[in-house]
Amino acid sequence: MTRKTPLNRTVGVAAALATVGLVAGACGSDDSSDSSTTVTESAAAATSAEDDAADDTYKDGEYSATGNYVSPGGPQQVGVTVTLSNNVITALSLDTSQTKGTSKEFQGKFASGIDALVIGKSIDEIDVDKVAGSSLTSTGFDDAIDQIKTQARA
Repeated sequence: MTRKTPLNRTVGVAAALATVGLVAGACGSDDSSDSSTTVTESAAAATSAEDDAADDTYKDGEYSATGNYVSPGGPQQVGVTVTLSNNVITALSLDTSQTKGTSKEFQGKFASGIDALVIGKSIDEIDVDKVAGSSLTSTGFDDAIDQIKTQARA
């Protein structure tokens, strides 16, 4: 026969009370106004957060930033210049001149495929993962885009 310690009994009692609380909470009351109010408030908060993101307005113009990332060859940089019009990227150029070794090759591949992913899109929609086999350059690109957003905020 196993002897129970006070700690084992306490844990058992706590587990039983938690189970009873869950069952009672699941039954709830017939008054659904409390739960629908909570849902409505949560939905309103989510809508408000979406509206705040949609309200981001950027000044039209040309902006440049240098994004940083680390490759197996060490720290790398990619220069990004965009032209914004009504929050939309209308032109893009990359400066890959600071890069060495295989990173230069990957940045070249990235540069050859990035235009199709960002030109004509809202700057808030841009989130690049991998372009033409180059996944690390996108980290530097996204860093530069974040800097440009800060510069261009109205």
